[in-house]
Amino acid sequence: MMRLELVKRPQRSMLFSALSPFIAFVLTIIAGAILFALLGVNPLKAFQIYFLEPISQVWQLHELAIKAAPLILIGVGLSVCYRANIWNIGAEGQFILGGIVGSSIPVLFPQFEGPLVLPLMLLFGMVGGAAYAAIPALLKARFNTNEILTSLMLVYVAQLFLDWLVRGPWRDPKGFNFPQTIQFNDSAILPELMPASGRANWGFVFALVAAVLVWILMSRMLKGFEVRVLGSSPRAGRFAGFGINRMVFFAFMLSGALAGLAGISEVSGAIGQLQPVISPGYGFAAIIVAFLGRLNPLGIVAAGLVLALTYLGGEAVQSALGISDKVARVFQGMLLFFVLGCDTLIHYRIRLIGFAAPKLESAPKLEEAR
Repeated sequence: MMRLELVKRPQRSMLFSALSPFIAFVLTIIAGAILFALLGVNPLKAFQIYFLEPISQVWQLHELAIKAAPLILIGVGLSVCYRANIWNIGAEGQFILGGIVGSSIPVLFPQFEGPLVLPLMLLFGMVGGAAYAAIPALLKARFNTNEILTSLMLVYVAQLFLDWLVRGPWRDPKGFNFPQTIQFNDSAILPELMPASGRANWGFVFALVAAVLVWILMSRMLKGFEVRVLGSSPRAGRFAGFGINRMVFFAFMLSGALAGLAGISEVSGAIGQLQPVISPGYGFAAIIVAFLGRLNPLGIVAAGLVLALTYLGGEAVQSALGISDKVARVFQGMLLFFVLGCDTLIHYRIRLIGFAAPKLESAPKLEEAR
């Protein structure tokens, strides 16, 4: 019988490490072409609609920026967690809590208007996301609970809490019984960048600024060095005097704050009110963005634009070809699969191992044993 074994390479290829996202993207395109062919659609036509038509006009570039902003913000925060070897899978819940806490000002105090409203909303959103992320951080630091499970489970708590709010205490009394809050007043709306040409708002600027700041943090500051050391060798980090529990809180709360900022930016910018669903899955798609960007904040900007294009492309093929918009989720899943597969083969090689079946003792020897 034969079995496969992964053997760690003594030295990884720097060339293939750099090319890995591009190889994964090419493999995703090939798999996507097979998928479209199986659906009875011309792959070339489908790819034209999926990747080119959504960015053929200026207003569509604005829509791309709207979709990319939360992906970049969340992905940048997750990159810090993953570089520290801390697995925050609950950014979707932190995104939702940021949107809820930030929206509390225009929903509970609709008469409060002025230049302070929006900054307070953004601050509340960041605090809400960070506080929600502190729950799995506390559980891991205090009880060594698996952060993957706790952060993921809290996503569903946040989703149900939002659904309860908009159907119950925060529902608009003049909204004809629809599950939504009141429309935010003008002071609570995130301004658009260029209203004459599209809807893109300051959320995209926040994403770019966050990417640059976190890149500086990770590459030029002691805290970034601490993240890298504890992520690659916790034992060496302890000898250097770095606290693992402090890093768990730092990484989780930074990630949660950026996810919360993304949440309130989405609600106050693209939506303008709270409703039962405020995210098409940005928190989960941002995991793909983080790895596609090689956990580098600047690379995550490019990766966020690519993933944002898959959302727009999914909507385009649905309207043009009658294909379910869930094809975007399939593309995102294949992209993550190939990214992780390429990374695995860069760090490990596959070895085929054979082993012989145990030999049965002969009858005379068995008789002697008796």
